[in-house]
Amino acid sequence: MLAGPIPHLGYDTIQPSVFNNDPLAVRQAVFDWKAYAAIIVMPNATAMLQQAIDKVNVTYDPLGACQIVYVQARDETTYDNYIIPQLSALETQITSQFGQMWTRMLLENTTIPRETLQRVPQALSPAIGFSQFNLRPFRPAVATPAVTIGLIYLIILSFFSFAFYLPIHMKFLTPDGHPPLKFPSFIVWRWCATTTAYFFLSLAYSLISLAFQIPFANPSAPTTEVANNPEPHGKGTFVVYWMINFVGMMALGLACENVAMVIGQPWTAMWLIFWVITNVSTSFYSLDLAPKFYYWGYAWPLHNIVEASRSTLFQLHSRIGLNFGILFVWCAINTALFPVCCYVLRWKMQKEQKKKQ
Repeated sequence: MLAGPIPHLGYDTIQPSVFNNDPLAVRQAVFDWKAYAAIIVMPNATAMLQQAIDKVNVTYDPLGACQIVYVQARDETTYDNYIIPQLSALETQITSQFGQMWTRMLLENTTIPRETLQRVPQALSPAIGFSQFNLRPFRPAVATPAVTIGLIYLIILSFFSFAFYLPIHMKFLTPDGHPPLKFPSFIVWRWCATTTAYFFLSLAYSLISLAFQIPFANPSAPTTEVANNPEPHGKGTFVVYWMINFVGMMALGLACENVAMVIGQPWTAMWLIFWVITNVSTSFYSLDLAPKFYYWGYAWPLHNIVEASRSTLFQLHSRIGLNFGILFVWCAINTALFPVCCYVLRWKMQKEQKKKQ
């Protein structure tokens, strides 16, 4: 299969000594994203199979010979479409070829009594098998929007908040029964009001996931054991999830605010298309398997929101510190540019007023 003309995923053969001959160390490496999956030939697998015949070990379990380890919740689309089908095909091919060779060898060995083979038929066929360990299954299915397509609404809500709230903000500059705000105070007001809006909008968005009964209070689990929806933050998981969405919305939204103030209509629609496409294309699919041209996506906001959300909801290998760090950098840069963009917007509005006069 590996030498055939059909394209396949890359495989590396690693000596057991690299992992101190410990299968759990291999599981930990898969959990830590050192590989997408691992096929483990268990220690003394050949000797145990031979002993099952020689000593008539009726308790011999073929599934103890090999293990397949993977973490589906890391990227369920990649696993379901590419990795698991190829692993299943490889498993079928190995068991089939080994079974034929092993059965032929036993039947040609006339010193083995037929009664022995009748007592341990599992040592004759299938002889070996593969136990599968999906350390973090992608469950429940209702979590799909929370880490994929549903996050597009973060971009849309943050984008349209500019158009929603700008007429209200501009009233503070118009002396209609009250003195107008000085422009520096107006900039501070706009930033604080926008951030407060993101705070509550992100809470409303996060509550939707809670309403659809995504678990947010499960205990954590050992990294080398199979567990459904373990959560590293326990009962505080929802708050962490909310903060991911809040900081992510600030990173996405402040960029939209600045661009909208600078380029104005009708070009803001083009910006929205660009912002959605670049964020989605680098977030919902694995960049590890993409051409290196797309590696800039690691620095894009939505990629880090998705990665942090997955690690929080499924207790995956966590890089949440890095994810929050990148999002805070986006917030800091756009906050620094915010006053400049506000002055650009005022200059454009004054220019239009002069033309009308």
